Amino acid sequence: MSDPLIRRLREQIAERDRAILDAVNARLRLVTELRRHKESEGLDFVDPEQEEHLLRALEDANPGPLSRKGLRKLFEEILALTKREVG
Repeated sequence: MSDPLIRRLREQIAERDRAILDAVNARLRLVTELRRHKESEGLDFVDPEQEEHLLRALEDANPGPLSRKGLRKLFEEILALTKREVG
């Protein structure tokens, strides 16, 4: 595409997509470390209360335009993905 605005916007979107990928991978590394520590302490890996606390805090911090429902769906999927990836 030769339209400079479209090209520039696509480049910016691609940069954001890579940042999201980096953030998800960093999150998985941290959760892996957390899981190891919790297991060594005899604690359950999954903490539903903490997950709900996280979701509420993110909803409160969200300035938009992502809707509250959209935010919740996004992070519920991130939490589910994390459990699948980390175990």
